[in-house]
Amino acid sequence: MSRDGYGSAVTLPGDPPGGRRAALVWGVGVSVYFVAVIFRTSLGVAGLDAADRFHVNASALSTFSILQLLVYAGMQIPVGLMVDRLGTKKVLTIGVVLFTLGQLGFALSPSYPMALASRALLGCGDAMTFISVLRLGSRWFPARRGPFVAQVAALFGMAGNLVSTIFLSRALHGFGWTQTFVGSVFAGVVVLVPLLLFLKDHPEGYAPQPAPHAGAAFVRRQIAESWREPGTRLGMWVHFTTQFPAMVFLLLWGMPFLVEDQGLSRGTAGELLTLVVLSNMVVGLAYGQIIARHHTARAPLALGTVATTALLWGATLAYPADHAPMWLLIVLCAVLGACGPASMIGFDFARPANPPERQGTASGIVNMGGFIASMTTLFAVGVLLDATGDDYRIAFSSVFVLQAVGVVQILRLKSRTARRERERLVASRVEAVHVPA
Repeated sequence: MSRDGYGSAVTLPGDPPGGRRAALVWGVGVSVYFVAVIFRTSLGVAGLDAADRFHVNASALSTFSILQLLVYAGMQIPVGLMVDRLGTKKVLTIGVVLFTLGQLGFALSPSYPMALASRALLGCGDAMTFISVLRLGSRWFPARRGPFVAQVAALFGMAGNLVSTIFLSRALHGFGWTQTFVGSVFAGVVVLVPLLLFLKDHPEGYAPQPAPHAGAAFVRRQIAESWREPGTRLGMWVHFTTQFPAMVFLLLWGMPFLVEDQGLSRGTAGELLTLVVLSNMVVGLAYGQIIARHHTARAPLALGTVATTALLWGATLAYPADHAPMWLLIVLCAVLGACGPASMIGFDFARPANPPERQGTASGIVNMGGFIASMTTLFAVGVLLDATGDDYRIAFSSVFVLQAVGVVQILRLKSRTARRERERLVASRVEAVHVPA
């Protein structure tokens, strides 16, 4: 049965059945992503501590996150190819080992260069988690559940962010740097055990067609064919434009901005960062349900989130006083919570544009977008803070430049993607009607 091309009741040939077994296996993969996000965002609550520990300025502090995201973004296409070729379990296992070693190295690093190397290793392992979880969901659940399953996976990632925001920040205050970060390493060990014992790439009887070979020509073809689809490129630009304001705020600069520029205590600033995460979780569930039922809502939701974020960001920076009022900061943080769910819409453009054997590669291309934007903005904010004597209004205005670039690209590709989806829907209906005897 099919309804409203790409609507909620679409059933495709060979769709996996889903069910309790699917939820359990997928839950193992999601637990790995949950821990990866805890490790990824741990620096967001430890930025001021890291600056004191390693005796670095704003630009050097931002290098931690920039390098981590540079590795993450640079690994997306290779990881997508690895997932398509090797399967989810092998890639997730490698990822857990790498990001756990990276977190341990960061905990014990005696110097700034060693800490940088540890964050790079962490970013490499982290890069292997989310695309693997997306592939796992597409292998175990029906296609019509794709948007909701992806948003729920992102929700668990934000739960990991919540853990780092609440518990790691308190642990840092109570136990100090080394004990806190070494203690967090055990979470990586805990998720590795069920991953090795219980995770399977796909249900019985739903094995994908084997890849023809893994030579250089095959790799180039996978990337070129994924990029050729306007839905893949649109997905990347949606991810680019929507994700980075909240990522920059949570990953590094939110705490210093709220404490140093807005005059809040670290406790109050931590509560506002927590609000961003809680808002993300609520909005993610809502966006997933809306898109699963109304596929045409994808672009309006993405563009509406960008516009609202820009409006609140601008109002906060332009407020005619030394400090913005608390109500405005609360609204800003609540709106920033929509950035993560909006970035997931990018995958909902790429998913129908690519066949199953290219899903990992296409997801890698999409996932690069937001992390490239985040990396660029983290660097820009750090440089501008040093150049202007910690003027956050000037430094944070760099957000608008990337938003403008992204919106232009989204508007350019939106109609082309919609036309390709209509053509693909017509072709699939023709194939369904003309079944060979």
